[in-house]
Amino acid sequence: MSSLEASAEAPADCPLCPRLVAYRQANRISVPGGFNGAVASFGDPNARLVVVGLAPGRMGANRTGRPFTGDGAGWMLYDTLLKTGFATGTYEARPDDGIELVDCMITNAVRCAPPGNKPETAEEAACRPFLTARLAALPRLKVIVTLGDVSRRNVLRALGLKASAGIAGHGTEFPAGPYTVLNSYHCSRLNTNTGRLTGEMFEAVFRRARAIIDTPS
Repeated sequence: MSSLEASAEAPADCPLCPRLVAYRQANRISVPGGFNGAVASFGDPNARLVVVGLAPGRMGANRTGRPFTGDGAGWMLYDTLLKTGFATGTYEARPDDGIELVDCMITNAVRCAPPGNKPETAEEAACRPFLTARLAALPRLKVIVTLGDVSRRNVLRALGLKASAGIAGHGTEFPAGPYTVLNSYHCSRLNTNTGRLTGEMFEAVFRRARAIIDTPS
């Protein structure tokens, strides 16, 4: 295992995926002044809840350097975390807005922005050791919320399980090793603008996470 594979966070200039490296370099021209690198996880290192997205958005986390910060998906996610007690402060879509996560961490299955928001299977596999290490590095972790079925499959593989081991679809719940996985539709504008995912549906997932976390083992 290389030093990169053993780490919970990819270096900002991670070299593992040539297509993503090239996209990152192109974005340094098209999105000047942005972060344009592998985006590190954000949140409480003693979190009992981890939220796993797919990958940074080009004009979101890829630009700001913080997961789910700067694009439409972030407004819904951080608002929901505030409502359910997993965050404090005010979200203003900037990495310096001062919002803090409480008992929660946000990460992505793939740490670099992919073209068209769609990482390739090989890129997911190359980045998976970071996700495996990230989950393992949370000593109190109990619940994993996966945003979308691609995220769900990556989490299962990161835990050494078959991708088919968990139930697909919004609101599903199943055990994965020592953890409980709650799957949600992704909070992208595509899903929220079409009504596929409502605020009530999304909040219910995190209220369920809260109930599990607050139940004595």
